[in-house]
Amino acid sequence: MQNDPGADDGFRDLAEKITRESEFRCTNYKDGCVRRRIAVRMRARGAATYAQYGHLLDSDSTEYERLMDTLTVNVTRFFRNSNTFAVAAERVIPELWHRVPRIMVWSAGSASGEEAYSLAALFHEHARSIGALGRLGRVSVLGSDIDRGSLDAANRAMYLPASFTDTPPEILDGLFPRVGDRRTVIPAIRAITRFERRDILRDPPAPAAFDLVACRNVVIYLDRATQEVLVESLFDSLRPGGYLIMGHVETIFGRARRNLVPVDIRERIYHKPL
Repeated sequence: MQNDPGADDGFRDLAEKITRESEFRCTNYKDGCVRRRIAVRMRARGAATYAQYGHLLDSDSTEYERLMDTLTVNVTRFFRNSNTFAVAAERVIPELWHRVPRIMVWSAGSASGEEAYSLAALFHEHARSIGALGRLGRVSVLGSDIDRGSLDAANRAMYLPASFTDTPPEILDGLFPRVGDRRTVIPAIRAITRFERRDILRDPPAPAAFDLVACRNVVIYLDRATQEVLVESLFDSLRPGGYLIMGHVETIFGRARRNLVPVDIRERIYHKPL
């Protein structure tokens, strides 16, 4: 087996094959990212070249499912990068609660649901702090992802303790109670959170659909042209007065860069003026 499958010039043919035949448009992602993740499956199956792995995909119907799990792998936790959530809790959530009658939130690329539930928890805690839990139903949080297995996990809402290492201790037991060796999500938060399968590159949301969009650590894996298309789509999905949260090392481009106002540049939180 080759030590460096990236040296095999069959990579492009394989990437185009996967894009044609699966739900993952790997030709929009950075080659290095896709190569590394395909190499994981090649090593697991003993494929020495990209061509051999392509034949394996044709002959073994279960391998595409395993490949999709590898290509769409996400590293996520509740309240990951906790300072981002702290800034949102202070500067975003109260403003939306006060101004918007029906608050629409989107966690784009939500993986197994931790980010979507974390955003819902911010609204729950704000409502609780002002004695307005009875009005929490005016908030709707959508989590979307391309990976069906991740969405199944999000809907089960049962998480290992490692998922909560960034969760503020003062809300951990109140919002995420123990069930055996795991933790779940209280019904009040689950009631305002739903999940759906969506490829954000192929199936962008309707314009001006959301008041808050979080798309963190997704853009970084895409090639530059696709990054620009996605950022434009995220900008269009915001209602006037809405907020966009990006990952710490991600950048906004074009019209979004010209028209979004930084709320906290370090935490990559931006505001679309009214």
